[in-house]
Amino acid sequence: MYDWAHGQSDSIEGVTHSLCSLEYEDHRPLYDWYLDQLDVYHPRQIEFARLFITHTLLSKRALNQLVQDGLVDGWDDPRMPTVVGMRRRGVPARAIREFIDRVGVSKTNSVADIALLDHYIRQELNRTAPRVMGVLDPVKVVITNYPADQVEWLEAVNNPEDESAGTRQLPFGRHLLIERADFQETPHRKFYRLAPGREVRLRYGYFITCTDVVKDANGDIVELHCTYDPATKGGYAPDGRRVRGTIHWLSAPHALRAEVRMYDRLFAAEDPGAYDDFREALNPNSLEVIPDAKVEPSLAGAAPGAVVQFERKGYFCVDSKDSRPGALVFNLTINLRDSWAKIKRKGA
Repeated sequence: MYDWAHGQSDSIEGVTHSLCSLEYEDHRPLYDWYLDQLDVYHPRQIEFARLFITHTLLSKRALNQLVQDGLVDGWDDPRMPTVVGMRRRGVPARAIREFIDRVGVSKTNSVADIALLDHYIRQELNRTAPRVMGVLDPVKVVITNYPADQVEWLEAVNNPEDESAGTRQLPFGRHLLIERADFQETPHRKFYRLAPGREVRLRYGYFITCTDVVKDANGDIVELHCTYDPATKGGYAPDGRRVRGTIHWLSAPHALRAEVRMYDRLFAAEDPGAYDDFREALNPNSLEVIPDAKVEPSLAGAAPGAVVQFERKGYFCVDSKDSRPGALVFNLTINLRDSWAKIKRKGA
């Protein structure tokens, strides 16, 4: 009955080429025979291989089961390989088109590496996404030789790939926030970020040197004391000295709270379809929620769906469903390549 209806529907609708996946190749003789016997307009059926992507299932049946079982947050969950899910995650349409063009159409079943899609997403967002400062796991920094009541505004580039994007102003003062991972009390020999007695560059700011580490009763670091060199504004020293590490930061009094959702592959297995029950291949760590991240004040009015790059962290999209003024929510679109993370993995 499907073969009977398929050809007639295509004929009535004036379809010129009926594009089907390879399993319909065996059905084509029936498709053609019915149309010939009825002596009606005859479209041409062409079969091609389905799109298969590593760590992904595109079967509507499987995706529907994920939704029905409550394993994802609906069809628009940012982990879902649906158009609405990818849009909510901030994946640009152009990146998807570039990926499809690169994979091409084939008569042979093959599997595309999801890393290729990641490449096109990064490539497109690197070109278009504004840069901002976001600190996901903040630790306080006190610049002890900076005036307590002074605030200055530093100029920051919005997108080094697009001069027309212009610049913005970042507040700088005595109390800052940096990423906890950007400090090591006993630094690895290939760790070039902040450490006791070490000087690093604050992006668009000054050179700072860590002079003291403050810990709580449990021995956890709660505050870093640093000094700054006022002659290094903009990140360059007049005496020509160089530092190897550059880190991002926020002015603590001006930083905005945001919830950040760190998304990873929905499936840990490269081929989830090979499992008797594909749910066994789900990645238990596909979502991590960071409730108290901090972002720069320029994001106060960020529009739902807008994609930005948190410098040195990754590309993030303002969630179109849950984010609102005063309660910002960002979804990780895709991370950046992290050289230090690569070193740690190699060491492990």
